[in-house]
Amino acid sequence: MNSIKPPAELHYLAIEGVIGAGKTSLAQMLANRINARLVLEAFEDNPFLERFYDDPERFAFPTQVQFLISRVRQQQKIGEYDLFHDYVVSDYIFDKDRIFATTTLKAEELDLYDRIASTLEGYVVSPDLVIYLQSSVDRLLDNIKSRNRLNEFKITRHYLEELSESYTHFFFRYQRSPVLIINTTEIDFVNEHEHFEELVQQILHRPHYGIEYYLPSGGRK
Repeated sequence: MNSIKPPAELHYLAIEGVIGAGKTSLAQMLANRINARLVLEAFEDNPFLERFYDDPERFAFPTQVQFLISRVRQQQKIGEYDLFHDYVVSDYIFDKDRIFATTTLKAEELDLYDRIASTLEGYVVSPDLVIYLQSSVDRLLDNIKSRNRLNEFKITRHYLEELSESYTHFFFRYQRSPVLIINTTEIDFVNEHEHFEELVQQILHRPHYGIEYYLPSGGRK
């Protein structure tokens, strides 16, 4: 399908959600639709991630700091001029690192993390719209299992429940950008064309203000 031109105010779109929500898939599909530059989180480049899943208490802090540095470097590039693309679509927001830090770090580690992060926030570009994909833990577990990534085998239900709660708490107070919260528990926008088109209409064809909620009409097949 040919690319379309979203509203002028939607230059930079960011997709968010708990592990397994479909962030990267939707980011890739939207970027293709509007001929946007795609910015994907480089989680595979974190040398501490696999060790974190084995021993969260020991490796939480270096894992979070490594993610923080990587995301700042990527965020600096988002604001750079691109001769070939008018739009940017990302599968994460810079602030997400704080969500994970809140879940994984001890109080003294979180305090140090916050001091480091606060010195780096000036390099960050805020999205024009954040799309938060909200889903049930059961659906997240199904998605994680089906994509069969080696470094995700040890993710537990309890960890996803904590993350889901942290995401909800975070976006309830988020004010940097408009947020469209989409409940994706009962849809399959990757394999069902009409489900994706419904999301496109909600994301690209109307203005967005504050925090909005959307429950898709299509049922999961």
